[in-house]
Amino acid sequence: MFDTKVAILVLNDLEVWQKLNVTAFLATGIAGSAPEAMGEPYVDAAGSRYSALLGQPIMILAADRPTLLRARRQAQERDLICAAYVEAMFSTGHDTANREAFLSEPAEEPALVGIALRGPKKEVDKAAKGARLHP
Repeated sequence: MFDTKVAILVLNDLEVWQKLNVTAFLATGIAGSAPEAMGEPYVDAAGSRYSALLGQPIMILAADRPTLLRARRQAQERDLICAAYVEAMFSTGHDTANREAFLSEPAEEPALVGIALRGPKKEVDKAAKGARLHP
């Protein structure tokens, strides 16, 4: 049904609150980078309006750090939309500090705790190889 796929890979040994936080932030990265992926706003039976959501399913996958790094490299090579979250961002309190923490990471091996990918299905599947559906 969809030509594209969205996958969020989260480090498998994080605390539950961290996994949820990383997943939420990464989903906003995809939404912000791919406005064409957004559906229409929702309206309930009483006429109350709600925000639009991504118009396609999001696969949430568990991965170890080597798999995250490999998926990031693959995403860059395949020109996929990629959002990333590094461990140091857990200790910041706002967007500017998050970007500073991200910038200070080593370019080749950042301490990734999650990445989100969007692009053609086959390319996302290849990039996410080694990750498994989150339990």
